Amino acid sequence: MPAGDAQRSWFPEMVDELRKRWRAGLSLTELMKLRDDLDAMLHRIRSERNIRTPVIRCRRCGHVEPAMEPEVGVRAAIIAFGRFGIVSAVETKAIEKRGAVYRKANGLDLHGKTAIQAPPREACGH
Repeated sequence: MPAGDAQRSWFPEMVDELRKRWRAGLSLTELMKLRDDLDAMLHRIRSERNIRTPVIRCRRCGHVEPAMEPEVGVRAAIIAFGRFGIVSAVETKAIEKRGAVYRKANGLDLHGKTAIQAPPREACGH
């Protein structure tokens, strides 16, 4: 595994997919479908290349375990359009604002799915 792959969230083939699927007027529904596809692609790449997450230590209790798998969120996909030069910074900001309004109006989480309120946890959940 190349150095840094354990922390990597954007692989070249994912960026290629972003470039291929971008078009002016991309709807937020299409963007959320793209996010789903990119997230699946990320998990497939990490699995096929046997890329494991780094081991972390809980600050609260000291428990040591593998970190959570990285995921592609809707906002991360939007920001990636600007990060990889697919759209301008101004366009990225406009899409990001439109996405935030849509997410809030439709009660969606960071992955574009219906948000479910989880009860707050006081202790570590290991």
